[in-house]
Amino acid sequence: MNPRLLRRPAAVVLPLSAALALTAVVGTAEAEPARHDTAAARVVSTSTLPDIPLAAFSNALLPGTVDDDRDVDLGGIGSDLYPAGRPGEYWTVTDRGPNGQIAVGKDKRRTFPVPGFDPAIVKVRAVGDRIRVLKSIPLTTASGAPVTGLPNQPGRDEAPYDHSATTPLAYDPNGLDTEGLVRDRDGGFWLVDEYGPSLVHVSAAGRVLARHVPRGLALTGADYPVVESLPSVFLKRKINRGFEGLALLPDGDLVMALQSPLLNPDKAAGEDSRTTRLLRFSPRKNRVTAEYAYRFDPVGVVEPGQTKTSELKISSVVALGGDRLLVQERTDKASRLYEVRLRRGADILGSRWDGTASPTLEQLDDEAAPDAPVLEKRLVVDLNTVAGVPGKIEGIAVEGSSTLVLLNDNDFGMTDGPGAFDANGRLVDSGVETTLVRVRLPHRLR
Repeated sequence: MNPRLLRRPAAVVLPLSAALALTAVVGTAEAEPARHDTAAARVVSTSTLPDIPLAAFSNALLPGTVDDDRDVDLGGIGSDLYPAGRPGEYWTVTDRGPNGQIAVGKDKRRTFPVPGFDPAIVKVRAVGDRIRVLKSIPLTTASGAPVTGLPNQPGRDEAPYDHSATTPLAYDPNGLDTEGLVRDRDGGFWLVDEYGPSLVHVSAAGRVLARHVPRGLALTGADYPVVESLPSVFLKRKINRGFEGLALLPDGDLVMALQSPLLNPDKAAGEDSRTTRLLRFSPRKNRVTAEYAYRFDPVGVVEPGQTKTSELKISSVVALGGDRLLVQERTDKASRLYEVRLRRGADILGSRWDGTASPTLEQLDDEAAPDAPVLEKRLVVDLNTVAGVPGKIEGIAVEGSSTLVLLNDNDFGMTDGPGAFDANGRLVDSGVETTLVRVRLPHRLR
């Protein structure tokens, strides 16, 4: 994609208390999505991240952490996007780092070609057709060591291997697969993680202050406080599909989104389900205060031609003001944005739906039981209809009166399979760039 010149925004980044004008109503079950007009939505600017060697980036933050980056550049910062206050500036976060999969016999092994990589919070500015890195904050443990992006627990997480999938790597109880990010009023950050799944509070300097995990996880050996404060049913998260989205509500509460339905009570139910979950957490009370059921559209609606329900994911949630959220439904090739309202009557926390007794929430037919309501939602925009939007959007922010800011996850230029690296162990780059686009909608943001 040829980057286009970025226009300096005329308005400052507004607080996410702005509400989104609605374009269509979508039913909560099998109803077909209402007709909507997004033909006028258009990309008005495109900026890309230049090549920054990963070893140079990492070692500038924590010297000696990466001895060989295998020609991998900085990437993966599109795991989330949060306004930094000044026009065109945003906080972003990397995920766990370069990783892939290689089939060995009947198994698919998870590879970590740069195992010393430490996830980082990265502040960026869109300047013309380039993304400029302004500041980087490494995530560290209580003693100042890197958290790493390696899996935590044998038997629960994928076993880590080197780039060739032949040499096992050690698990790391400190490891985080960071995704969603918001900044709190004290200058610190909240993140969500896929491994636990967990909610992570870090200081302004990136030090982990607390990691909130499901009750019963029994994570030992971490060099920071681990608090079992989340519902135990979240232990049934699908591997590599834990918490992905995070929003900061105007009242200070956090809402975290589970990327995919739980494997509840079993894998078959989770793979076929279209119902995932949101959790509301009060930092003031230091506990979960509500839980909501979110129903995906049929996968063929989100990505025409796709038939695998398990491809559905939530990657981003954005606070819109009051009790409203912007929620992204996506596959790796398609993305649609909806608005939901977190109504008190939709709270399922502490109900039978927090358990594993059949029928579970994930086993419900598309017509949900009256006592397990799914959130009503309204379609805002189908990004599949907007030319110039890159694939695998994971970071979303709201800017001005009618603009969305979108950032993709380029997977550090990696692909799956043995062809990801050449015979000398150097990256065969996918050519996918980290790209930030601004999309002007045909309706205003309130």
